[in-house]
Amino acid sequence: MQHAHPPSRRQRGFTILEIVIVFILLAGIMAFVGPKIFEQMGRAKSSEAKIRIQQLVGQIEMYKLEVGRYPDTLQALVKQPPGTDKWNGPYAKDDDLKDAWGNDYRYAIPGQGKAFDLISLGADGKDGGEGENRDVSN
Repeated sequence: MQHAHPPSRRQRGFTILEIVIVFILLAGIMAFVGPKIFEQMGRAKSSEAKIRIQQLVGQIEMYKLEVGRYPDTLQALVKQPPGTDKWNGPYAKDDDLKDAWGNDYRYAIPGQGKAFDLISLGADGKDGGEGENRDVSN
């Protein structure tokens, strides 16, 4: 009859020290990689903001073609304002009137050197800024 030998210390599993070392290594990797991931996400939101502005500019131009003038407010793209008989909308949905960060656009008619200004104030919702907080306009 053979006797079963008790498993040696190495066969029982990982020691606390080995587990702690693995966690420290993972934390170090995440400390390096994490900011890069968030930076890329910020760039993606800024690109989305530019695309959404261009889409909304097209919807404003469609309104002008059909009605004969630019809308007084962006809500005129969603709901027919009084006194606009040629309105053939809706030209946009309520969701289209928010920027990539869920903030309202700043819309001004007439614009500075253009027919109108359409501006997203970036992630922080304030004038100016860098990176993801930078203003995006038509």
